[in-house]
Amino acid sequence: MWERTDTSGTDLAVLDDRRGLYARGYATARDPIPYVCRYELVADESWATAHLDVSVEGAGWLRTLRLERAVGRWRVTTGEQGDLDRALVDGGHGPAGLPGTEEPERLHDAIDIDLAGAPLPNTLPIRRLGLLGAPPGTAHRLTMAWVLVPSLIVMPSEQVYTVVDEQTVRFAIDDFRADLTVDKEGYVVTYPGLAKRR
Repeated sequence: MWERTDTSGTDLAVLDDRRGLYARGYATARDPIPYVCRYELVADESWATAHLDVSVEGAGWLRTLRLERAVGRWRVTTGEQGDLDRALVDGGHGPAGLPGTEEPERLHDAIDIDLAGAPLPNTLPIRRLGLLGAPPGTAHRLTMAWVLVPSLIVMPSEQVYTVVDEQTVRFAIDDFRADLTVDKEGYVVTYPGLAKRR
């Protein structure tokens, strides 16, 4: 269980990692508007993402997303009920836009997903690339399928993972940097500015 440090909220994940990863998560957050996010994340034995199912719900709206990766291609399926755009605008924010992506081919190079606000997906590239125990300075530039929450818009995101020491992996995207503290299995303990495991 992680407690959000950027807003009021938590993220609880129940998982089985004996052969890849099967995880079910339940997250809540107050910002940008209050919502509940449920997700199921499955990675194969190489720790590459096989599929992600997400539903996000708030007062008067619900969005769903399914991302499936097979034969090097992503399939994206979405659903929407109610009016998230109106809820965001009423809360003083801009509209969310449509869930999913109109150009799934832009995700072609992505093997991993990044679910905004959730520390768990960071473990996938850490385990898949063997960053635990790798020499300091070992770095990998990756394209991720980044899922924004609560909109569930999916976009490609260039990210860099760099080993700092045996308990720290630096995560970087554009000008943003965070030194993730991880346990001996590569699960995030502290994600500065986002969450801390309880």
